[in-house]
Amino acid sequence: MQPQTDSAQPQPEPGIEQYVIDTKGSSFVVQAFSSGILGAFGHSPRIAIRDFGGEVQVTRDNVAILDARVRMSIRANSLEVIDKISEKDRNEMHRQMFKDVLETDRFPEIVYECSQASANGVGNRFWVTLKGEVTLHGVTQPQPVTARVLMNDGSLRASGEFTVLQTDYDIRPVSAAGGTIKLKDELKCTFDIVARKQE
Repeated sequence: MQPQTDSAQPQPEPGIEQYVIDTKGSSFVVQAFSSGILGAFGHSPRIAIRDFGGEVQVTRDNVAILDARVRMSIRANSLEVIDKISEKDRNEMHRQMFKDVLETDRFPEIVYECSQASANGVGNRFWVTLKGEVTLHGVTQPQPVTARVLMNDGSLRASGEFTVLQTDYDIRPVSAAGGTIKLKDELKCTFDIVARKQE
């Protein structure tokens, strides 16, 4: 009697892939919202993050993402109001944002770090949940982020949005006109990040 053999094909070992964020091919925008007595007529600024970078490490087999690690750093004084407003108003908003809100002289860097992730999907399209932390204004807080991820031709593209409460980071929301116009605590962050695979 011949011994039985296992006819199953051996599965490939999971591989680790390294990616570097392509800042020029990416976008990261923060939306603030006005409130107060005149909130409906106030300005709800959109703010683009111009200077950021980082690395993404993905562990996957031939069909699925098994884990991911992310580190992104943002130069705090690279934020720029992108709405159509007068140059005078833009300069005043920048001054207030850098000096009074972010205090960029004291806290020049904003950092997001994630060392644990879960993913659903197969092939090259996935939903990924990152369990990371944001360090902002000298305070570190948990920040889960869910992203749609497309991996193709040596690149990774992640897009999605998440919210941040300014008071969680000891930031006092900006007010003007004696408090009749002020910004809400919640900020909506929208990202479309492209990263290139490193050989």
